[in-house]
Amino acid sequence: MSREKVSGIKKSAILLMTLGPSLSAKILKHFNETDIERISLEIANTTKVEVNTIQGVLEEFVLLNQAQKYMLDGGLEYARKLLEQTLGDKKANDIIKKLMDASQIKPFMFVRKADPKQLTNLIAQEHPQTIALILAYLDPQQASQVISALPEEQQSDIARRIAVMDRTSPEILREVEGVLKEKLSSVVQQDFASAGGIQALVDILNNVDRGTEKLILEELEKDDAKLADEIRKRMFIFEDVISLDNASIQRIIREVDSKDLALALKGSSEEVRDRLFKNVSKRAAEMLREDIEFMGPVRLREVEDAQQRIVGIIRKLDETGEIIISRGGEDAIIV
Repeated sequence: MSREKVSGIKKSAILLMTLGPSLSAKILKHFNETDIERISLEIANTTKVEVNTIQGVLEEFVLLNQAQKYMLDGGLEYARKLLEQTLGDKKANDIIKKLMDASQIKPFMFVRKADPKQLTNLIAQEHPQTIALILAYLDPQQASQVISALPEEQQSDIARRIAVMDRTSPEILREVEGVLKEKLSSVVQQDFASAGGIQALVDILNNVDRGTEKLILEELEKDDAKLADEIRKRMFIFEDVISLDNASIQRIIREVDSKDLALALKGSSEEVRDRLFKNVSKRAAEMLREDIEFMGPVRLREVEDAQQRIVGIIRKLDETGEIIISRGGEDAIIV
């Protein structure tokens, strides 16, 4: 089996077999279901691999990662020059092409290294559509920090633009990057580049503070109730704790600080309170009610922050598989 004839799926299977089951399982989580099935099937059907093929796959993996690091450090041309000095023109071009074909080079990569506060100051005066386009390409956590720091009157407008964004032409991408006066990290190879969409906004909202999340959803509800409803279906907010099974709620309560729980329930509905009270002992429920009663007036922001911390714990437990959050739809049914 020559290196040129090895498919991408085969290379992925060989790499994962080489890394071992523990590390491979963590890596596979980042693939979509279709690719997981294809790679798993390839692994299952592979019984023997030549040593030189394994070495070739590992060498290519290392080179691709090194090239990507070069691009993050200094952009596409910087990466190309370093690779040419090390590997020669032909090999360098092959590596760059593979990265671009795999869509691993993305617009605004240089922005991802910027401090969120500096980035906010840099783009705050731009047109809302320009800001939405930039945020759609950022890491969700970084984008959430930027959108939280923008004026409240801008947040919902930009959020809506991200949600309804579908494809952006290369010309517009180059124009926006030119406005930021930064070197392009890549040249978009396809006719259009995909970015934005509802899931992109959901990823961002899952990382913003509770107050920002609530404000954006409420404003979206006014402008486009159907869109807001679709976004909510893909998110988990504190009130959604009532949709969890009792075992999951009990697991969450064991992880939550008692003060945070009392604060969170201070501003929650009776339905949420009753559901949580039913999942603790009678004595614990009485103590929790007393804590809430004697807490006195508290700032709404404190309640929202406590709820957001609990939601953070819930999402982490979901990610580790200790609880399961149903996202809706037939494929979310657990049997």
